[in-house]
Amino acid sequence: MAAALVTDPQVIAGYLRDASNTTGHSEGLLRPGSTGEIAEIFALAQLKNMPITLSAERTSTTGGPVPHGGWVLSTERLGGLEIRGDQLRVGAAVRLGEIQEAAAEHGLFYPPDPTSWESCSVGGTIACNASGARSFRYGPTRPWVLSAEVVWADGRIQEVDRQTPIPADWPAPSWQPPGVKNATGFYPADNLLDLIIGSEGTLGLVTAATLRLLPLPEQVFSVLALFPDRRSGLDFVHQARSLPPKPRLIEWYDANCLALIRARIPELPAQARVAVWVEQETDLENEDNAIWSWAERIAACGGLEDHTLLAHDPASLQKLLHIRHAIPAGINEQVARNGMPKVGTDFSVPDSGLEEMMAAYDSVQMDHVLFGHVGDNHLHLNLLPTDPEELKAAWGIWEALYDRALSLGGTLSAEHGVGKLKAPYLRKLVGAQGIQEFEALKRAIDPAWILGRGTLLAAPITTSV
Repeated sequence: MAAALVTDPQVIAGYLRDASNTTGHSEGLLRPGSTGEIAEIFALAQLKNMPITLSAERTSTTGGPVPHGGWVLSTERLGGLEIRGDQLRVGAAVRLGEIQEAAAEHGLFYPPDPTSWESCSVGGTIACNASGARSFRYGPTRPWVLSAEVVWADGRIQEVDRQTPIPADWPAPSWQPPGVKNATGFYPADNLLDLIIGSEGTLGLVTAATLRLLPLPEQVFSVLALFPDRRSGLDFVHQARSLPPKPRLIEWYDANCLALIRARIPELPAQARVAVWVEQETDLENEDNAIWSWAERIAACGGLEDHTLLAHDPASLQKLLHIRHAIPAGINEQVARNGMPKVGTDFSVPDSGLEEMMAAYDSVQMDHVLFGHVGDNHLHLNLLPTDPEELKAAWGIWEALYDRALSLGGTLSAEHGVGKLKAPYLRKLVGAQGIQEFEALKRAIDPAWILGRGTLLAAPITTSV
């Protein structure tokens, strides 16, 4: 192979864990620098029946890039970035933060914004169809990818777009995903680009992509509104969804989030039990009217209007960023004190199920924090167990909440994908027929089940490595 196989355990150790805090093992590490090298590696792995786990920046929370034997292939050397008008050609290893900086220099921006945008790679976001807070207005990664260079599991290299048909001998999935924000399972596509997006590195590897960019908005402002209870906060959310122009995002922070914020910003009012963050694009001429419209709605919904934070200049934006950072920082500190991993949900539900789902979250007795993309009915409940017994109980709570989400017409994963951690729960959503369709497609493309064994689908083939 042109790419050297690294077998030093100390080097490999850096590639065995992702943000889920699960750890795997691998017999070798490969860091190819070209599409041709990757094609050669895949072809050899098929001959040797050698599993390959694809690894990017390992910001995944689902264990997908954690290898369970075989080789781990890092995409870190697949660079390159070129802006062509309102499009961008980019290598899989380029981080979203780099893309945003480059686009801004040309008066453009790339809408998808996962929380880990500064550190995650574009290839990783395509693999799981990542989204983030701005998906309320702009949707997930999928609509912003125009074409991609793919190395399929058998080593074939192909540039695909939405005019590239699925081969007739590939059994394309026909299942109907729930009508909610969804990043679960193989997409029921009619073209190869949409099929590879969200396939979590199980069918092939995207080595480069052409992305669609938008003009930078003239002005963006944020409002952090505080409310005394869940009811008033939800009333504001319902109004925020219908206020034109459509906001970029509508985010929710519960009372436990606010407690984490108060540990760093004591001046947060004690009567605040819920915060809702809204961000909207406007122009300088209409900015004052837009801000006034938000203020009126906050007051009409019973918000603590005197404590509303408006951010539209560097100083206020920095304060808002400080507030937002206090939540994950506080969670991480609690996890470290507990000595146990957190257990987080990634469910979304239809509009009709939001309030019932939120009531279910609020009824959880274990220490937890609830926040997320309420505009999409997509909230993350972070359970914080303190010992192994509570950790087991946390997964029981997680499964009960998953059942509730499904009963309301929701989904397993709205933005993080399935990975390895959630693979055992996929059947509940797609059914036995859906699993059979997924496995048939996987076998058609990757008969030896080389790529991503255990990710998304439980591999029926036992590895000898």
